[in-house]
Amino acid sequence: MLSTLKRTLFSFLLLSIAGCSTGLRIDRSHPSANQDNRIQFVVLHYTNASLERSLALLTHGEVSSHYLVGDGPGKVYQLVDESRRAWHAGDSQWQGRTWLNSSSIGIEIVNPGFTDTPNGRVWHPYSEAQIQSLIALLKDIVKRNHIEPRHIIGHSDIAPLRKLDPGPLFPWKRLADAGLGIWPDANAVARQQAYYSVNPPSVGWYQQELARFGYAIEKTGVLDVATRHVISAFQMRFRPQRFDGMPDAQTAAMLQVLNRMR
Repeated sequence: MLSTLKRTLFSFLLLSIAGCSTGLRIDRSHPSANQDNRIQFVVLHYTNASLERSLALLTHGEVSSHYLVGDGPGKVYQLVDESRRAWHAGDSQWQGRTWLNSSSIGIEIVNPGFTDTPNGRVWHPYSEAQIQSLIALLKDIVKRNHIEPRHIIGHSDIAPLRKLDPGPLFPWKRLADAGLGIWPDANAVARQQAYYSVNPPSVGWYQQELARFGYAIEKTGVLDVATRHVISAFQMRFRPQRFDGMPDAQTAAMLQVLNRMR
């Protein structure tokens, strides 16, 4: 009787396994050519906190990032796997894409950001070790994910009304020189600046060209608060010596030269 029960159970298990093996079958022999990587952008931030506080916030707080560049020599932490979404971008938009958490890799860099003093705002520089580590990390990420260098952007680019990081002391030109971004040719800018000094473009032109570059901006034709924030974000990245958000010939020249590089 016991042996009969064992044979019955064994037969049932075999049938169950056979049923599983003859269930859903997926044919993967016809991959579509119409696809690309989910990851399209890399967004750079400063933490506005110490290393210890940054690690605590990014691992147990309400925000996260894929990587954290520490303030020690060559120290990089991976906090979120690249295949998963990190919460670093928030309400954001770039080149018509919204909520960039789903399409980007976030990199936080330990840096206090700025300190407001009686003599004005003081921005804190990044260390040489941090920049070297960041460049090495970016080269690896860009190569593996086939990300266009122009798609390495700042938090202030994708959320200019509420964010300032990575700030005016971040070395965007150095990244561009390393093949990790874009930078306008100085001679081309000088020629365009001479023209725009005599023929200043309208506010509507700035709004159109800033939108073409990637910023989320409403084309009102008015130099409103939102437009000044976007101009300031652009200036902080490409002309950090003065980022007051006011349109001028040099800003117009840089913007046009960059858009011609697309």
